[in-house]
Amino acid sequence: MSELPAGWSQARIIDLADINPKQAFDDDLIAGFVPMSHAPTNFLDKLRFEQRPWGEIKKAYTNFKDGDVIFAKVTPCFENGKAAFVEGLPNNIGAGSSEFYVLRPASDEISAKYLLALVKTRDFLSSGAENMTGAVGLRRVPKSFVENYLILVPPAAEQTRIAQKLDELLAQIDTLKARIDGIPALLKRFRQSVLAAAVSGRLTISKSTLEDPIDWQELPFASVINDLRYGTAKKCDYNIGDTGVLRIPNIGENGITLDDLKSSNFTEQEKLKLSLRKDDIILIRSNGSVDLVGKPALVTHKEEGLLFAGYLIRIRLKTDQAVPQYINYWLKSPITRQIIELMARSTSGVNNINSEEIKSLSLKLPPLEQQTEIVRRVEQLFAFADQLETKVTAAQSRIDQLTQSILAKAFRGELVPQDPNDEPASVLLERIKAQRAAAPKAKRSRKASA
Repeated sequence: MSELPAGWSQARIIDLADINPKQAFDDDLIAGFVPMSHAPTNFLDKLRFEQRPWGEIKKAYTNFKDGDVIFAKVTPCFENGKAAFVEGLPNNIGAGSSEFYVLRPASDEISAKYLLALVKTRDFLSSGAENMTGAVGLRRVPKSFVENYLILVPPAAEQTRIAQKLDELLAQIDTLKARIDGIPALLKRFRQSVLAAAVSGRLTISKSTLEDPIDWQELPFASVINDLRYGTAKKCDYNIGDTGVLRIPNIGENGITLDDLKSSNFTEQEKLKLSLRKDDIILIRSNGSVDLVGKPALVTHKEEGLLFAGYLIRIRLKTDQAVPQYINYWLKSPITRQIIELMARSTSGVNNINSEEIKSLSLKLPPLEQQTEIVRRVEQLFAFADQLETKVTAAQSRIDQLTQSILAKAFRGELVPQDPNDEPASVLLERIKAQRAAAPKAKRSRKASA
């Protein structure tokens, strides 16, 4: 206690708030109903609710009103910090998921926003997760944990100052976070713009012009394909054979991934026919999601010797005419994607593109030297975008840490200055205790006999 900031005390949550209080209103009054999906995870986001008659939601649901704090008690919503300050309810009446805990300040001198900050702290969330009970996948924070959780209590006036400062600082963080979270979408559009410029010739034109490059050829894709082949239909599984087989999950956004590789046994003739070589292109030919159909990936030396499954197509190019990396970018470009998706789209639930449709795609092909230069410039620009994305990920992590750092400062008494003229929290706690002791006990209603 000697290490507490001046005027502060220590108490349990139950000493400061009523937990899951019940309330009674006329059944026909309109109330706000809050399913778990409507509870925010960000500190300042507003609580959303549906309007329903109180008679429909008064039983089997958690009750609350404006000025309360609600937070999830069930995994994973608790760990994700689903919690909110309640305000704006119709008729000041609310109910929600039975998986909420409600904290109602025991006095007007206890700041609900201060309690909201508490249930968002890393210490509270990690301790609550450690104390969860119940079956795996549906674990809950016990009420006894919430009731007995120790909290540092500042004077009432300082609670208000802390809540105001948190609103100010966390609003700034939310604004910054929203801007940073929007950068990946901008980078995605940037990459698409780079690809569009690459396959139109604009990426290598020295001066701004709308004219098509005069030395580019327009020809069917088939003219640069040496071999196009569907994959194996043989059943594959984990660790059942000596040869790995690429499947749709192995075709990632940035190339082939081997994290989820299945295998099988094949004859030498099957291996000869279906083995992959460096600079082959693997293409998804069938999928329920049309935006995956036609998705390509370039084979590197790491995947050489692997085979590929039946929902994939292997394209082996005439490398004296087409640079594989350029063709891979062309297949990913917006104009080619648009054509492929139109070809593949189906109402049957399975979208598909066949070998003849792939061969019929119209290809604008620059000379080999230009293809190589275009690949170099695309890779340079993509590397720049990748570096930015890495920095964005690091910034997002730092922002999350910054929020917790600010909350930690608030509960150490370091966020706002102490005022020696503030009434000590110990006096406030004694007053709340006396008020509760003097309050009339609620009578239990008896059920009507049948």
